[in-house]
Amino acid sequence: MKYIVKQKMFSIADKFTIQNERQEDCFQVRGKIFSLRGRLSFLDMAGAELLCIEKKLFRFLPEYVFYRDGTEVATVKKLFALFRNKFAIRGTHGEFSIDGNAFAYDFQIRNESGVVAVISKKWFAWRDTYGVDIVADVDPAFILALVIVIDQVLHPRTKSSSSR
Repeated sequence: MKYIVKQKMFSIADKFTIQNERQEDCFQVRGKIFSLRGRLSFLDMAGAELLCIEKKLFRFLPEYVFYRDGTEVATVKKLFALFRNKFAIRGTHGEFSIDGNAFAYDFQIRNESGVVAVISKKWFAWRDTYGVDIVADVDPAFILALVIVIDQVLHPRTKSSSSR
């Protein structure tokens, strides 16, 4: 399934809207304005929280934890690597890796089965916009939350990134 992830412009806190390929709103992501941990809520359109994403404090490189119903389901750690971006992603869905270019405009998410998502950032958009193509047998909320975290790490915003 194909999705479009768009960051809201002129928002005090991080806000994203996620649409399907028919341009219907499917999910929303909202950040807390004064959250020390950079907490994000990944919500369905009815407002039910599907995932909670929190940044761990006092880390040399960014590290995030995903929670579902209060239970930790995954960790995402940026790893040190020269000339490329590397992440360790582990959780109840298995282990994942990110392959792509050094500027994170085009990349793939892989697991032991192969490519599970292909992501492309739009170059000439007023706001951060990603096209995400996810294979059918993977949890789209989890993969889309990974895309949001990768965006947070690789393309920080000055207005709200001070707590990141």
